[in-house]
Amino acid sequence: MKRHCFALDLINDATLISEYKKYHKEIWPEITKSIQSAGIEHLDIYLTGNRLFMIMEVNDYFSFEKKTTMDLENPKVQEWENLMWKYQQKLPWANENEKWLLMDKIYQLQD
Repeated sequence: MKRHCFALDLINDATLISEYKKYHKEIWPEITKSIQSAGIEHLDIYLTGNRLFMIMEVNDYFSFEKKTTMDLENPKVQEWENLMWKYQQKLPWANENEKWLLMDKIYQLQD
């Protein structure tokens, strides 16, 4: 299993952050199915202030290209992504259409 970590900011507004958290307590079943169908085995999202951190563990069948294609062809995923943009803002160093940015691992504790 491989792990990928991502970062994204929310709009710094307490009401919007609260709404975003509520949506993530009741993820649409189509979104969960899409995540699992892509080969994502575990997915956690953490929040501090307005900064989100996502940890994604994937199986050998996962690829970013496959996930992107699946998402673009799924109207419910597109609806979810458009709705989430109400709450999200790209990081200052992100390209125009980038949301979640893949983070570089810079340290790992070894035994």
